[in-house]
Amino acid sequence: MEPLFHLSIPVNDLERAKAFYIDTIGCVIGREARGRFDINFFGHHIVAHLSPREAGKENGVIPSDGDSAPLRHFGVILPVEQWKAMETRLIARNTQFTLSPRLSFAGKPAEQHIMMLPDGCGNVVEFKSQPRDRVFATDAP
Repeated sequence: MEPLFHLSIPVNDLERAKAFYIDTIGCVIGREARGRFDINFFGHHIVAHLSPREAGKENGVIPSDGDSAPLRHFGVILPVEQWKAMETRLIARNTQFTLSPRLSFAGKPAEQHIMMLPDGCGNVVEFKSQPRDRVFATDAP
């Protein structure tokens, strides 16, 4: 079996979280139980747990290629065609971006397409695109 990534996230509203992950970004819902539901997040296992206090915690910022990005975030690295399709989907839905779609670190080993958006429930989701062999690239010679 190919390894799967698993992440448990707090959300402050289960219905709003379902609307974001299913309707906005196109994920598929899995099991549901009282206070939680599973998300097939691009082949990985995310569990959204109702926990308003945890979801509402302060999220710091970090520098990112001349801009700033939320410290606490998670996401997926997509092939560029899928990334562009997601960009089109999100723009068509009038999404409010935390970090607008862009090419970051242009001309450097870490060059990547990137965008971030809030899920409306206390989390920030990142979409990136870059060749697999450059995911861990450094500027070192």
